[in-house]
Amino acid sequence: MPVRFVISCEHGGNRIPRAYASLFHRYRSLLQSHRGYDAGALTMARSLSRALGAVLIASTTSRLLVELNRSPGHRDLFSPVMVGASDQVRRAIQRRYYLPYRRKVEAAVRASLALSNRVVHISSHSFTPVLGGMIRNADMALLYDPRRPSERRLCMCWQAALRTMDPAWRVRRNYPYRGSDDGLTRHLRRLFPDGLYSGIELEINQRIVRAGDRTWRDARSKIIDALRIAVD
Repeated sequence: MPVRFVISCEHGGNRIPRAYASLFHRYRSLLQSHRGYDAGALTMARSLSRALGAVLIASTTSRLLVELNRSPGHRDLFSPVMVGASDQVRRAIQRRYYLPYRRKVEAAVRASLALSNRVVHISSHSFTPVLGGMIRNADMALLYDPRRPSERRLCMCWQAALRTMDPAWRVRRNYPYRGSDDGLTRHLRRLFPDGLYSGIELEINQRIVRAGDRTWRDARSKIIDALRIAVD
């Protein structure tokens, strides 16, 4: 049976539900920044889903409300903006937004495995070109656990295909973050063995996202074409 894809986007928007809007009335500019959401990540996720015929699970609730890409109990599960929220409010947010999202992604992987002998989960993200005064030296990156042969092999092939399509692109692996760090893919690796499940975080420099419709559209097309080559 062929490989099936699951696409997710944990930071697709900066929406704050009305019930919690009062907590954010002084943080409008922060919501519009890279700390509020991953610009372009949802567009990339939708493009991947359409091109690959893959299920898409996406959130447009801001990561400043609750960080879907962190484990329960992680110190960054709630942002500093939420410091004034009570434990009761935080638990309600987890029940309403965090747990259902994580369960949907897990269920999608299980459903896809029932139809195939391998699932590739692409979690779509983007990163700001400069952070803390440091320039990020990559156009895009692939995050994975190097201890998982299927993920390492896929990312090496994907990187090679991208470099062939556009030698000028700076495509890096496990940069600017490590794929083995705390996150949704790490959680899913504990549930599904290597060979059945490959969890990859796709990171795109927001400079490309904001470079203009044609450049951004061309980049998405090449990313998808290179992924198809990598999984053949």
